[in-house]
This record gives sequence, structure tokens and C-alpha cells, in this order.
Amino acid sequence: MEQIAVVGAGLIGRAWAMVFARSGCTVRLWDVVPGVAEAALGLIGERLADLRAAGLITEEPATVLARISAAATLAECVAGAVHVQENGPERLTPKQELFAELDRLCPPDVVLASSTSGIPASDFTGNLRGRSRCLVAHPVNPPYLVPLVEIVGAPWTSPEVVARTRALMDRVGQVPVVALKETRGFVLNRLQAALVAEAFRLVRDGVMSAADVDACVKDGLGLRWSFMGPFETIDLNAPGGVADYCDRFGPLMGAITEEQAPFGFNGPAVVAVTAARREALAVTRIEERSAWRDRRLMALVAHKRGQSEG
Repeated sequence: MEQIAVVGAGLIGRAWAMVFARSGCTVRLWDVVPGVAEAALGLIGERLADLRAAGLITEEPATVLARISAAATLAECVAGAVHVQENGPERLTPKQELFAELDRLCPPDVVLASSTSGIPASDFTGNLRGRSRCLVAHPVNPPYLVPLVEIVGAPWTSPEVVARTRALMDRVGQVPVVALKETRGFVLNRLQAALVAEAFRLVRDGVMSAADVDACVKDGLGLRWSFMGPFETIDLNAPGGVADYCDRFGPLMGAITEEQAPFGFNGPAVVAVTAARREALAVTRIEERSAWRDRRLMALVAHKRGQSEG
């Protein structure tokens, strides 16, 4: 049983603790705010019960939860760990300070991974003695239901560290993908940004309502994308595959992209979409709807596990 240190006991930290513990790892969980890690254990227990009810774990929730413990200090959290998963604030200075402390506390063979959604590892590890063992392992929320993990090293990250991290993510049931170089926002966020920006533009330009744009994805693109990526999708959408698709639809798709000017994620379009969403769902019901989302994801994950890859 590998020992994992999870630093930060918020939403993502709790989710990582579940991912590692359900695979058989022992997990120490720590948060800079006193009492947060201890309180997280109860929340984790509730989510594990949901996973058991959905058939996504075979062990009793209490058995999985017993592998997770709250650490009183950062040093206690990382002692004996082979991998550290950091989930601190999405701010550069705190991350630099935290990684400097982790580099000081951990033996040289311990991998130091950040869950950051957009800060490249080169921004907060460059001055560390052990910078070659640092990288980003960016999950998708919630990682115990959405398994993708983006592994993004800095220019100085050791290839062996990247390989070890990928192998660990494989072992704990995630789906690791490796970026060959750093890029702003990594890959998943860049793909998401392109779609979300166009969705806002369509509302801004009076082409379609916010609700109908959502329907285009959830009842259209999203159905295919739940089991195929964009390249496989277009490969199957023309008799001759990708090259044939680009011959047939390239001029149209290229002309569309020429119209897609940058979107600033502010202004009247954001106001309009916000109003549409608040009409559909009050802010006070977001937590309730998020729980609904997770139940739907559980059902989808359970379904996908029962299907072959072809």
C-alpha cells in the first residue's frame, strides 16, 4: 500500500483522498486551517457512501475511509509519502512558499505534484533544489468521478518523474494524459475555453438563447463526446476519415474560426447568460444541483464501465 500525502482539504483535496484511498493507498490529509482536515473526513464518508450506492466501489465506505487520516502538521502529512498532491490556493506566491516547504521536508525521491488549474510548474518550482521532481497533475472536478488527469512538467521536470506519476495515476484508476510542453491553461481548459467563449458569443450576437446553446451540447455534441474525442468524432463523420472530413468541411470550419474573435468573459453577454441561468436555477439551489450532477455522473461512469471499447 503506497502512502500518499494530500495537502489541502478543500473540495479537490477531499476528492483526491477518495481516489487514492479507494485504490488501496493510505492517505494523510492536511490543511493549513485547523480543523478542516478532520471535518473533511466526515464529508468524504458521505461521498463514499454515494459511490457504494452507485456500485462504483465494492468495499464498504468505512473500509475505504479507514485508509485516510488527518495530519496535525505538514511534516506529519508528508512523512513516509511517495507522492504529494498539493491543492493549495490558486495564487502564485502561496504556491511558491508551499512548494519550497515541501521540497525542504520531503526526501529527493518523493514526487511533488500540484492540482493547479492553470499555473505552470515552471512559475513556482524554478528556484527549488529538487525542482526536477515537481510537476502539475491537474484533475477534472470531481476527480473521483471524472478520471482525466493532465500531467504537465516544467522544462526541468525529470522524464522519470513524469513516468512515475503517469503510472501512479493508472494504478489508482485515473486516466492520465501527458502534455509535451507547458501552455497557458494546459489542454482541457483550452478546449473548454474555446467552446464556452463561442457559447457566449452566440448569445451575445442574438443567434440563440442560453438554454438552447446548452441543449446543443448536452443533447448533441456531448452525447458523442462522452465516449469519443474530437479527432475520433470527425474521423467517423466522413467515409474516408479525417482527411476526407477536412476536404469536405475544412472550408466551412476554417471560415467559422476566422469569425471567432477573442472573448473577454465580461460585458452584456455575461449579464444575459447570468440572468438566464438564475431564471432556471436560483443561486441557493446550486449546491443541490451540483449533487444532482454528481449522481448523473455516477450513473454515466457506471454505464461506461459496463461497455466495451469496441
